[in-house]
Amino acid sequence: MLKLDLQEFAVPFRRTSKTKKRMRRTHLKKEVSAIVKCPKCGANLKPHRACAKCGNYKGEVKLNVEQEEE
Repeated sequence: MLKLDLQEFAVPFRRTSKTKKRMRRTHLKKEVSAIVKCPKCGANLKPHRACAKCGNYKGEVKLNVEQEEE
């Protein structure tokens, strides 16, 4: 006689609908990070960081950035 080693798994009683699945996953979406403009040169940057183009932070020059001649 053949002896089979079978394992029993839990099987859901009903299929999860698309609506219920999507309701459960609503908090798993990606968020857009905040972007502000530098008040001195207008470059886009993340808040609370020194500007990479002009080195300005809260009205003071904090980074020594070489300016490109145009």
